[in-house]
Amino acid sequence: MPETSGSTGPTPETHVIDFRAAEQLLAARDPRGAVKLLDGVIAAHPENTAARLLRARAFFAAAQLRPAELEFSIVLEREPDNAYAHFALARTYERQARHDEAKRHFRLAAALDPNPQYLKAARFDS
Repeated sequence: MPETSGSTGPTPETHVIDFRAAEQLLAARDPRGAVKLLDGVIAAHPENTAARLLRARAFFAAAQLRPAELEFSIVLEREPDNAYAHFALARTYERQARHDEAKRHFRLAAALDPNPQYLKAARFDS
C-alpha cells in the first residue's frame, strides 16, 4: 500500500475549491454557506483580497452589514482604486442610513469607473 504524506488539513487546492464553491453558493442565494467556506480560506490566506471581496458580498447578501462593511474596507485599504468595492461599500452604508458616507463612496466608484450604474448612484447632479 502506498504511503501517504501524512498531511492533515486543507491544501491550497482545497482553498481554491472552497472559493469556487462559495461563488456558486452566493450565486444560488446561500450567502451564509458561502461565508462558512470563505472563513477557512481567509484564515489560511488573510492576504487574499478576492476571497475577502467575495466574503464581503456574502455578508451583504445575508444582511450582515457591519461584517460586510469591515471586509469592503479591508479590500479598499489594499486596493483603493477598486471601483466595485467603493460601490458595494456605499450600498452597505446606504442600507444603514449612513447617507453621507454612502454618497462619498458612490462618487469615488463613479470617478474610478464610469459604469452607468455607478454614475446613476453618484447623483453628481444633486
